[in-house]
Amino acid sequence: MPADFNDAAPSSLSHIVGQKTVVDQLRVALDACFQDHRRLDDSLLVGPPGLGKSQIANVLSMELAVKHHEVLGQSIKNIGDLNALLLAAGDKEVVFIDEVHQLPKVLQTALYLALDKRQIIVKGGRSFTSLPLAEFTLLLGTTDEYSLLQPLRDRMRLILRFEFYAVEELVKIVRQRAKALAWNLLDEGLPALIAQRGRGTPRLALRLLQACHRVCRSEGERAISPHHFRTACALEQLDDLGLGPTEQAYLRALAEGASRLNVLASMSGLPARTVSCVVEPFLLRTGLMVKDDRGRRQLTARGQAHLSKSCPEGVQFLSE
Repeated sequence: MPADFNDAAPSSLSHIVGQKTVVDQLRVALDACFQDHRRLDDSLLVGPPGLGKSQIANVLSMELAVKHHEVLGQSIKNIGDLNALLLAAGDKEVVFIDEVHQLPKVLQTALYLALDKRQIIVKGGRSFTSLPLAEFTLLLGTTDEYSLLQPLRDRMRLILRFEFYAVEELVKIVRQRAKALAWNLLDEGLPALIAQRGRGTPRLALRLLQACHRVCRSEGERAISPHHFRTACALEQLDDLGLGPTEQAYLRALAEGASRLNVLASMSGLPARTVSCVVEPFLLRTGLMVKDDRGRRQLTARGQAHLSKSCPEGVQFLSE
């Protein structure tokens, strides 16, 4: 049995569930680089958090059988940090910068210049010295591609766009991970129940699977049952759609009638940017709420039905 939950993550493209377009693009790119005996093309991995960008980057290193260098964009503070990262990579190895949109613009410029010239310029005393870079593959992961400088985006040969997962795909992922970890599921329907609360995101579905296992082991049992699932959902405060307490409170605020973002943010006790970038996307994507031409937010019929179902005491919905 793997020592860690992440030890059971896929190690080959053939094990990846979902993201068919991304996987197909990478299969072609890998076959091409193997045929030509060259490095894999530099690539930009784009998509919301939790959809497997880091996992794909790791899988690519395994497929290529090369060393993997991974760092977060915000951890590269100066040109010295960037140069050290680039110089550490060997030929055909993979350098993965995640959340690259948080890399300062001046360092983004230095990065694409280094890619163009395959060298960096360092200062030694009063003189400058050029140091050659290996023919490594650069992978850039981001949730906001348009925060990157266009010259850097343009230098990426592959654009890999990650989409949210269907429930059926999340079911396969949950089953795959439980099997890899030798976690016994007493009910065949458990993966579907977990997947329905995964919000199209493997990271969230697998986190709930972990929570179920944690409850199971806390009770001294070795097989995850529907009871453990219900207890985990109660502890995590998740409803039938996987909404947490913050999203549930936001829907209740919307039940008071259409309102603007700054008002709803004040009612939620959250910054407006957090509400618009973190709380609202799933609610909008699933049709629980809408925004009108004046930027006001309001519940849809589906949102009203869901809130009524999740609030046994009933909710009074006000018209505009």
